[in-house]
Amino acid sequence: MRTFAIANQKGGTGKTTTSVNLAAALGEKDRRVLMVDLDPQHSATAWFGIKEAGKGVLAVFADNAGLEDIIHPTGVKGVDLVPSSAWLVGVEKMLAGEVGAETILRRHLERLPPERWDYIFFDCPPTLGVLTINALAAARELLVPVEAHVMALGGLAQLLHTVEVIRDRLNPKLKVSGILACRVDSRTRHAREVVEQLRQRSGSLVYHTVIRENIRLAECPSFGQPITQYDSKSAGAADYRALAQEIINQEGSR
Repeated sequence: MRTFAIANQKGGTGKTTTSVNLAAALGEKDRRVLMVDLDPQHSATAWFGIKEAGKGVLAVFADNAGLEDIIHPTGVKGVDLVPSSAWLVGVEKMLAGEVGAETILRRHLERLPPERWDYIFFDCPPTLGVLTINALAAARELLVPVEAHVMALGGLAQLLHTVEVIRDRLNPKLKVSGILACRVDSRTRHAREVVEQLRQRSGSLVYHTVIRENIRLAECPSFGQPITQYDSKSAGAADYRALAQEIINQEGSR
């Protein structure tokens, strides 16, 4: 079982879009994915049309509920979800000063049956607060979606520094598995130059796949479907299927 934090402290980089659509693309390839929505904005939960989630994942942090007790089916092949809710917005204050707060998620993750899923994705909020730290402390791998804009490169450097701190203090097994260029408008020189800068700075950490700017990707959350269902023949569906295959191919080099 591979465990991924999908994180970037900058908003609008495509974290939830990547979490949902990559999970669906892996499901098409007969992989089983558990998504854990850690964002108080609960965008992934809403995307899958789950409206009666109760406290959702907050119950893990506040009530010591097991992850397995709050899993919902999504209706997408191979994909299950631990939902979020607006209740999660108060978790930072609630956990302030609590000993071991950074590793709550890891302790619960260790109780899950490892043979049930092939992948676990933590869809992180756009901050480096206690929820993202929990994901980084629990996961073995980090996938970083980066918007194809020059301002996004500074945020990437900050996140990679945080990863080093987490690795030293909380999770020596954490590694960056890949940096994903998202919202790439290949018609513009700026987007092409940003992707090239990413490759120059981070080399083989940058996935070969890029996620092109695509109106169908922007539309599909409103219809409660991943892009692979909403428009199976779109560029967005092709890109996330290519990314899924690239991630599967990583397993052959391990």
